[in-house]
Amino acid sequence: MRLKDKVAIITGAGSGIGKASALIFAKEGASVVVADINEEMGKETTDEILASGGKAIFIKTDISVETDIINMVKTAVESFGKLNILFNVAGYPQKPTMIEDLSNEVYDRVMAVNVKGVWMSCKYAVAELRKTKGVIINVASVGGLRPRPGTTAYGPSKGAVISMTKACAVEFAPDVRVNVINPGPVNTPMLPKFLDVFNEDILKEIKDGTALGELVQPEDIAYAGVFLASDEALKITGAELNVDSGLYIGRSKN
Repeated sequence: MRLKDKVAIITGAGSGIGKASALIFAKEGASVVVADINEEMGKETTDEILASGGKAIFIKTDISVETDIINMVKTAVESFGKLNILFNVAGYPQKPTMIEDLSNEVYDRVMAVNVKGVWMSCKYAVAELRKTKGVIINVASVGGLRPRPGTTAYGPSKGAVISMTKACAVEFAPDVRVNVINPGPVNTPMLPKFLDVFNEDILKEIKDGTALGELVQPEDIAYAGVFLASDEALKITGAELNVDSGLYIGRSKN
């Protein structure tokens, strides 16, 4: 129960990393605000937490919409009395697209969710987090450190989250700790959305590109989040944690 009596907002909690995080945070004792744009999937996550004896509510949230963010924070505090953790997981993918072919609409959507959505979540949650000496954990990507061709929207959006994390860490100190997790290739329904073709050969190629030769699992990110949210990480702020099977450092020679 490393998060006993904590209240956590987790965005994108209807599936993938967000869902795994919501379930594990609840198991670790947190009351969880399940925030997701997909009502059906968000309610499924909430029901799973409640069925296991945990505490959770669902709030339908599009993090690119300011009023949704304001309502998310307001409802969290009204429901549970406080806010200790903001875990910004929700994100928007980009299929490999050369810059000449990338539409303004796709670019704007990637930036609206991945950058502005995280920024607004921090903006409207920080006042409540200051009251509890709370924590913000952002999810960026190794793609923000080492972008690939065809990711001129997604890569820079995640690079912005990494930089934003450090700016917030300085600005919010000493009251609120702010850190960022950089996942590598994660075994979620979103993974195929980054690719033109997805099959066993492509999957093997992705795994072979990592030092550990494996996909990251959603639970790997969730447990990293638990650590950063817990009192075990009280002296960690402005830090990047790569949870990427060694994608950033490159494949093993074996």
